[in-house]
Amino acid sequence: MNSPASQPLRSVRWSGDASGSLILVDQTLIPLETRELDLRTVEEVWEAIKMLRVRGAPAIGCAAAYGVVVGAQTHLNSPRDAFVARVAEVCDYLAESRPTAVNLFWALDRMRAVAGASSLETPQELLEELLDTARAIETEDREMCAAIGRHGAALLPDNIGILTHCNAGGLATAGDGTALAIMFEAAAQGKNIHVYADETRPLLQGARLTTWELMQRNVPVTLICDSMAGWAMKEGRVQAVITGADRIAANGDSANKIGTYSVALLAKAHGIPFYIAAPSSTFDLSLETGEDIPIEERNPEEITHGFGRQTAPTGVAVYNPAFDVVPASHIQGIVTEKGVISPVTTENVRALLGSNG
Repeated sequence: MNSPASQPLRSVRWSGDASGSLILVDQTLIPLETRELDLRTVEEVWEAIKMLRVRGAPAIGCAAAYGVVVGAQTHLNSPRDAFVARVAEVCDYLAESRPTAVNLFWALDRMRAVAGASSLETPQELLEELLDTARAIETEDREMCAAIGRHGAALLPDNIGILTHCNAGGLATAGDGTALAIMFEAAAQGKNIHVYADETRPLLQGARLTTWELMQRNVPVTLICDSMAGWAMKEGRVQAVITGADRIAANGDSANKIGTYSVALLAKAHGIPFYIAAPSSTFDLSLETGEDIPIEERNPEEITHGFGRQTAPTGVAVYNPAFDVVPASHIQGIVTEKGVISPVTTENVRALLGSNG
């Protein structure tokens, strides 16, 4: 029986009152160092999101919401209209940090709407309302993670090997994660599970973050190279695949870290169920299919100079998409805080989430 250890650090939190600051765990330093960043300008928040100091769609959404508060602090002595305009400006600015994770835009739209609809008169009152909203987003995410864990753990039998790709744990959310929340809950229920974590090239989120989180919670984990996933399935080590998602279209097509599409194909070829775990805020019902999901392309040096060391010839052409899209036809079920969508169809997505997701 597994016995999860103490709770890990909170990836995103607010320090102090409305004049306080955003505290983030710098995920670029894990597993060698655990350091918190104290962010007091919106430019610092933008950089932290862009450079993956904070990552994972739900955590990005929480960080962006708090980033609006940080950015609005500079206009407390301005007229009310100027303060509201500043909030809109900050939202537009933070929206430029990363294009794929829909939680970023969902959180910013919510903050923008609060500022625009508020009946409060002074910038100070508005700032406090914005902070309350950001805190609510964080709290809701923590509750959604717990619910996802409960719904997902019910899908898993005892004595099971689970493959996961990238990091969808507490570092990627305000709570226990999405995909990893299911594993933590299954372990807490006494189920015998063993997780196989893809290293997740090129930035090794699986190797650096997922294995670290699972080891912190005493959940058995084995690290494998991305290219080993198919063989691990062939050998019978894996009976389920669970990953997170950064944006899910209305038909259930799901964008996640690059390499997830390949894992889904391998799972289908081996008759292994492939599950997505994500909160309702990750769905973008304005997009009919995954073909419409924007895919971020990142700096070529992440591949040619991984972690500061050159590993490719100078001047080589590089293609570095950060995400790919798993078609709904390859997904056994999408685990949300509201329940499990299965089979994954447009009708079932809308039935569970409603027209607004």
